[in-house]
Amino acid sequence: MDWLWNLLDPTWWLTILGAFATIGVLAIIFAETGLLLGFFLPGDSLLVAAGIFSSASVAGGMGIEPLSFPVLLIGTPLCAIGGAQLGHFLGARFGRRLFDKPDSRLFKREHVVRAEEFFEKFGPAKAVILARFVPIVRTFMNPVAGVLEMTPKRFLLWNVVGGLVWVESLLLLGHFLGGQVDPKQIDRYILPGVFLIVLISLIPIFVEAIKHRRSGKRLPEPNGKHHRVPTNWDGQS
Repeated sequence: MDWLWNLLDPTWWLTILGAFATIGVLAIIFAETGLLLGFFLPGDSLLVAAGIFSSASVAGGMGIEPLSFPVLLIGTPLCAIGGAQLGHFLGARFGRRLFDKPDSRLFKREHVVRAEEFFEKFGPAKAVILARFVPIVRTFMNPVAGVLEMTPKRFLLWNVVGGLVWVESLLLLGHFLGGQVDPKQIDRYILPGVFLIVLISLIPIFVEAIKHRRSGKRLPEPNGKHHRVPTNWDGQS
């Protein structure tokens, strides 16, 4: 299982990518948000780690080249937004056929169902934004929004908002932490710190869930194999 742990470890990715780490981060963020098979890639943790290793002293302590912080600030939100928009297009273009495949080690139908339930619970706008902070859901949310006929124009608006908030907040937080931690001890704190940040990022999701539960709203009952929701989302929030 060492290979699986490596895939989830952002420092492993940055070390393997070496001098191409900055470009690699852009590619991984695009793949995680735009390609269904990219759901296993580290998103939150990679962004925080990239911000941390944009500090020359920290990167030097780990034996890697520092990442370009200006390129990350500009490039990663563009990749996050572009990837999500691609996912929405694929969902709108191919519909349910996109998910019509048997379960495998990488693809599980439960991921699609979870994204649909998330869409139903929070509504289109909040779902697209909040899903950014939920691993796996943020990958499947984009094609699911296309399948459920959220218009490209409306999706783009909330995609941009969610992408900017998600990427920039985690990058800036990582960059700040990189300037506060002793470079000689960074390897002792990087993984626990990243996982803690990921947990903190889930707080808005829990708050929204509690608000919906208190409001007494109920999800529609499942209809057959898939959860069904109204398909005209253009004028709703």
